Amino acid sequence: MNYFKHPTAEVSDKAKIGENTKIWHYVQVREGAQIGENCILGKGVYIDFDVKIGNNVKIQNGVDIYHGVTIEDGVFIGPHVCFTNDKNPRAIDERGKLKGTDDWMMGKTLIKKGASIGAATVILPNVTIGEYAMIGAGSVVTKDVPDYGLVFGNPAILRGKVDKKGNIIEKKL
Repeated sequence: MNYFKHPTAEVSDKAKIGENTKIWHYVQVREGAQIGENCILGKGVYIDFDVKIGNNVKIQNGVDIYHGVTIEDGVFIGPHVCFTNDKNPRAIDERGKLKGTDDWMMGKTLIKKGASIGAATVILPNVTIGEYAMIGAGSVVTKDVPDYGLVFGNPAILRGKVDKKGNIIEKKL
C-alpha cells in the first residue's frame, strides 16, 4: 500500500488509490473508485462506486460524492459538499415497489481542473463546472459553470470571473 489509510477508513479492495494519498477517519471508498496521487480525503468522506478523482485533489470533511461524478486534477471541495446524481429520485416505483439499481436515472457530473467548491454546496446532476471556477459556500448548482466562472446563491448564478489564484477579476451585478 503506497498511500495512508486511517484504521477507521473502509477502502474497497476493488478501488484504485494513488501514491501519497491520505484517507482519514471514517472515510468510505467503494468498489471501482479511482483516486489519484497526492489527494486528501478528510473525515467522513463518502466516495461511491466508480467515482473518478484526479491527482492533487483536496476533499474536506463530510463530503458525499455519488456514482456518476468525475473530478479532475487540482480540485478543492469544501466541507459538507453533496454531489447528487438523480434529478427525480424516488425510493419506490409507480407500483409502490422498492426501486433497484436499474430503476435509477443517473446523471453525470464533471468538475474540471483547478475548480473550487465552497462549503455546504449542493451540486445537481448533469452539470459541468469549468476549469478554475469558484463556487461560493452554500450554493445550489443547477447548471453548467464556465471556466473561471464565479457563481453563488440558490440557485447559483454567474456573478463574475476569477483568476487561477481565486482572485475576483470581474464582477457582474
